[in-house]
Amino acid sequence: MPTPPNVLYVFADQWRAQAMGYAGDPNVKTPHLDLFASEAVNFRKAVSGVPVCCPARATLISGQRPLSHGVFLNDVCLPHDRKSIAQRFAESEYDRSYIGKWHIEGHGREAFIPPERQRGFDHWKVLECTHNYNHSPYYEGASDERKLWDGYDAIAQTTEACDYLRQRKPGDKPFLMMLSWGPPHDPYGSAPEKYRRMYRPEDIILPPNIPADRAERARMDLAGYYAHCTALDDQFARLRQTLAETGLEENTILVFTADHGDMLHSQGQERKQKPWEESMRIPFLMRWPVGLGREGRVSDALIDVLDHQPTLLDLCGLPLDDALEGRSFAEAARGGPVDPDYAALLACYHPSGEFQRARGGREYRGLRSQRYTYAETREGPWLLYDNELDPYQLINRIDDDTYAAVREQLARQLHAELVRQGDAFEYGPDLCAKWGHVIDETGTTSTAP
Repeated sequence: MPTPPNVLYVFADQWRAQAMGYAGDPNVKTPHLDLFASEAVNFRKAVSGVPVCCPARATLISGQRPLSHGVFLNDVCLPHDRKSIAQRFAESEYDRSYIGKWHIEGHGREAFIPPERQRGFDHWKVLECTHNYNHSPYYEGASDERKLWDGYDAIAQTTEACDYLRQRKPGDKPFLMMLSWGPPHDPYGSAPEKYRRMYRPEDIILPPNIPADRAERARMDLAGYYAHCTALDDQFARLRQTLAETGLEENTILVFTADHGDMLHSQGQERKQKPWEESMRIPFLMRWPVGLGREGRVSDALIDVLDHQPTLLDLCGLPLDDALEGRSFAEAARGGPVDPDYAALLACYHPSGEFQRARGGREYRGLRSQRYTYAETREGPWLLYDNELDPYQLINRIDDDTYAAVREQLARQLHAELVRQGDAFEYGPDLCAKWGHVIDETGTTSTAP
């Protein structure tokens, strides 16, 4: 029998797909990820269908949709009766490690998470959430002693991951390791100085979808964001080097991805939760020399965060149970055909936080197809972009008669999918009430469940 592969799943917080050298960004320096993309399967149209931290992470860990697990806004708890990715891998005798940001516990961002709530991970150096990357706490295993990562947390967390890899011995069980970095999520100006010195705001070339009145601030934010990206690029290189030095590289599925993107002033918007490309498109690179070959290739498969867990399980030859709601893209990873008619679902079930109603937030449902982005609010059709002809989404075609047939077809496809999922497109506060989420005037959760 072939040896089961290891899985090293590395994900950054709020790293949009566009902010990569290999993706054509003229500013960012990501030489190590650019090299990796040339040697990996590059899912260049990967999406985060519910592009905000806790919903995306709860979906990743549970393999279920937000309307099934109830985490459709930040800082609420993923129900503990949902089988996790670690529990599924444990059933096939994998070791399970988690390092870094967690953000699905919902009992306070710096609270201790006891072992019975660690979802089946047996190596644990975790904090629920912090964005103070240079004074970053964590808890280890069963101890409630609050510790601090040394310096910039992504560097220290990567050191911990490398140490874990070096401690593996011949004959050890295969492992699942999840390394969750907090950057490049804002605050943008907090990367180590040597990386900040690499980017001058005045040198930043802006994309055409940033309004002129936001240009100065956008250059400042992008310079800081890119500094985080380059810092993480160096950390990814350390991981690859350690895999090579330990002999683990050939039979390890190495993934690089993110939970969601960041608008960074495109469309005059900030952060996430939105259906535009910068918010909902994420990198997804996968390499496994033994199972997928050593040559890089590009796939147009529309893999969503919901699909990451079933895809990994399938590649490892592990069972997919009925609770999993995503699809496996293992065949696409192997170079198989892409369904041209499939479209990924986009959703905001409850606008909150930085996308609260006072700032223009709204419930929406939409689709990202191979060519188009289509979205509706509860009031009706909202957005239609032809991403092939208009990659920066400068022209909303929702009222363009030349796109009427496209609009009608996408609307039918969207509503059929909502019926299939049992999604009644409810008012967000009503959904919160059903799940027992107490929200404040901004629509954000105000109490832990």
